[in-house]
Amino acid sequence: MIIHADMDAFFVSVELLSRPELVDKPVAVGGPSRNRGVISAANYIARQYGVHSALSTKIACQRCPNLVLLSSHISVYAEISDKIQAIFARYTPAIEPLSLDEAFLDVSASRKLFGSAEVIARNIKQAVLDELRLVVSIGIAPTKFVAKIASDINKPDGFVVVNKTDVQAFLDPLPVTRIWGVGKSTESKLTTLGIKSIQQLRQLPQQEMNRRFGKQGLHLWQLANGIDPRPVITGRHAKSLSHETTFATDTSNREFLLAHLLHLTELVAARLRLHHHQGRTISIKVRYDDFSTLTRSRTIANATCNTQAIWAVVKALFMENVDPHQAVRLVGVNVGGFNDQDNHKPQQTDMFDAQATKRDDKIDVVTDAINNRFGETLLKRGSTIKK
Repeated sequence: MIIHADMDAFFVSVELLSRPELVDKPVAVGGPSRNRGVISAANYIARQYGVHSALSTKIACQRCPNLVLLSSHISVYAEISDKIQAIFARYTPAIEPLSLDEAFLDVSASRKLFGSAEVIARNIKQAVLDELRLVVSIGIAPTKFVAKIASDINKPDGFVVVNKTDVQAFLDPLPVTRIWGVGKSTESKLTTLGIKSIQQLRQLPQQEMNRRFGKQGLHLWQLANGIDPRPVITGRHAKSLSHETTFATDTSNREFLLAHLLHLTELVAARLRLHHHQGRTISIKVRYDDFSTLTRSRTIANATCNTQAIWAVVKALFMENVDPHQAVRLVGVNVGGFNDQDNHKPQQTDMFDAQATKRDDKIDVVTDAINNRFGETLLKRGSTIKK
């Protein structure tokens, strides 16, 4: 069985540990409205007003005038995330982190030692609460797809078990939008066919889905039928770090998209420095409004955690590859190809490039020091506040 563990409103919940007087108020973590900031996370009270991640702070404050806006502290979230991962590791080495606040765990080989998947999951849930004062929602199922839906279905503080014999009964009543890959465009096409539930999609012949939707049709049909053979992909150490943002409204505004990519670059670079990583392979991810996904990578000569060096590659990849006429719903930045053993070795660079890099490194040191103390959104590069 596979466990999907997903922290409830993670960034906000961490902030509220030191601000208990705000527990009963609508709270969000994000950039200030006057700088055209973006919401990173919102608690469940704020969500009742329509405040959610990737929403502009300005709109969030309009929807919820009494919203309490807090600055983010990525270094703190990363440290607590490491503690959460350590709790997971007590029960299984088969852990696939998806982000700072969620992961898949394969506990198939752990049952003889620790009990059933349900027992293990309840122990994890209680340990996170007792040791970190945080709440994690958990889904348990035979596949990743079903486990992830199960963890989300009763949030916050959810705990849902879907046994193998119950998978179809669990999936059938759900709307097709619960399926990975069904965005607004695909939903509209399915609606014209009279398909609104997973059961209705499942009952379509596979050949019909292939004819109408191509390769995506097979993917959707398989998920609707509970078929998801992907294993939990694990590794003892992270091989890359990434951040991504899904927009509430699809957009083709390139200035807006570049501003978000720069902000994501700053977050990734800060985490690289926090964990003493340097990477050579820099990637962007762009998901269009039709749910097609573009990924482009570039490998540079010398491993780096320098924000400006990473941003130069991210911007070039975006400008060279992204269709300016197609609306975008998600952007992401990833840095991999870690070369940590060479972090302190001298590298051959152009004299002027070396001077610029040294200057940028000093900027990063100052930025990290200020943001780690006062919040990630306090000090940022100018382009991120022009969106």
